[in-house]
Amino acid sequence: MATRALAAADFTQTVLDNDIVLVDFWAAWCGPCRQFAPVFEAASEKHPELVFGKVDTEAERDLAGAAGITSIPTLMAFREGVLVFSQPGALPAAALEQVIDGVKGLDMAAIHAEIAAQSGANTAAAEG
Repeated sequence: MATRALAAADFTQTVLDNDIVLVDFWAAWCGPCRQFAPVFEAASEKHPELVFGKVDTEAERDLAGAAGITSIPTLMAFREGVLVFSQPGALPAAALEQVIDGVKGLDMAAIHAEIAAQSGANTAAAEG
């Protein structure tokens, strides 16, 4: 599957409806973004089981702001609806493959348990 454009209207649903979603935040005027685009596209062809989305930060300023994007390109990876990786900068193909392998290899049961424990601690702290 090739990359797909994501907008505020479908971003959250895309992240929640798919096991692994990689998102490239970019802009047309950004040289490193143009450098990273073919690397991201090639990875999308190599891994059709994953969702590869692109967010044009010029067209989707509110979404980029909500995502805390301060530098582009920024790559984010979501697994089971959880942000598990976020890094600015254009990655070479080998580094992107390492990110993909790392995200695939995560123990999501442990991550969900950690999130639940933190949520419980935050709730207890707020109530205390």
